[in-house]
Amino acid sequence: MNKNFKIKNNRGFTLIEALIAFFILSIGMLGIASLQAISLKAGKTSVYTSVATMKVDEVLESMRANPGALATYMGAGAANNCWDAAVCTEIQLAEDDVFLWQKNLKDGLPSTATGVVRVIAATAPSKMATVEITVSWKERNKTAAGSVDKSFKTTAYICTAVPC
Repeated sequence: MNKNFKIKNNRGFTLIEALIAFFILSIGMLGIASLQAISLKAGKTSVYTSVATMKVDEVLESMRANPGALATYMGAGAANNCWDAAVCTEIQLAEDDVFLWQKNLKDGLPSTATGVVRVIAATAPSKMATVEITVSWKERNKTAAGSVDKSFKTTAYICTAVPC
């Protein structure tokens, strides 16, 4: 066996190895960049869903505190500035709650956000009214032009008289 290898016949072999390694590394880096873009979009969606959940909880607590005006929560609220008045009626307070809730929805979610409240009155002998709240918004679509409709819907029961 001849142990004398000729180096001049092996020229350029390490250059090909380096190019192949660079190619494999760049494909891996493109995969990581794509994964990061997907995770950012999922993070934004989860933030919007969290905001919608908090805003729905906010209006439900307002409704629980003011059960005498449940039907008023279904309409578009008008700003009554109840915090400046000495005494507000239940209706004025409900209108103010709805106005501020819809304003806060647009502040915390995309500007296309809408909130819909539906109250199903309690039927005797029950004193529990059924409340359905849906918050909808549009998000950018990652895979195509345009937007995707997203929504959050919940159903709750509110006591309309004491004792319930």
